[in-house]
Amino acid sequence: MNLEKNQIELIKGLSKIDALQFGLFTLSNGKVSPYYVDLKIAPSFPDTFRDICDALVQKITNEVGMESFDRIAGIPIAGIPFASQVAYNLRKPFLYVRKGVKLQGRERRVEGILSSGERVLLIDDLVTTGFSLKEAASAVRSEGGIVCEAVAFIDREEGGKSILEESGVKLGSIFKISDVAKELYEMGSLDDECLKTVMAQVKMSKKATKV
Repeated sequence: MNLEKNQIELIKGLSKIDALQFGLFTLSNGKVSPYYVDLKIAPSFPDTFRDICDALVQKITNEVGMESFDRIAGIPIAGIPFASQVAYNLRKPFLYVRKGVKLQGRERRVEGILSSGERVLLIDDLVTTGFSLKEAASAVRSEGGIVCEAVAFIDREEGGKSILEESGVKLGSIFKISDVAKELYEMGSLDDECLKTVMAQVKMSKKATKV
């Protein structure tokens, strides 16, 4: 993937705020990873947050198409601030999906106004296995919405895209983690060993997905 100048600057921005870390990390799914992407801190850095949202807006406008969806839904927790800002920028109604059913009031998993038959675009910060987005799509569909597409900022390339395609959701992303790692290496922000470790994990994940 040949990155554009604005994409390279965005990776530099993420590196500067320490949103991209390398070492040994235990993820929420229990897996050990040689890197960690923490986009939850991005809203605390207005310039970087704006750049991420602008990249998502451009991706959606150019590749998804404004006519392809009626509403935007954010995935808890980290995806919500990005989805909210993108919805505002695109002048699209905003929804968000809860992690569980609310036991008071309307007892819904999808917060916001959603009518049967409306098309909903899902937005998240990261996609790993794809299960969070898959569950969100299921929640929206259970309330009458139609979900055919999702956009994430970074795809960790661990089978999420395939999982979503199997459930009828096409995934788009701004970056693949392999492209991010390669660019950081070119910048001198990542050494040979770290790059090899990240690329080995990506290769192993792709092999596991095909099995």
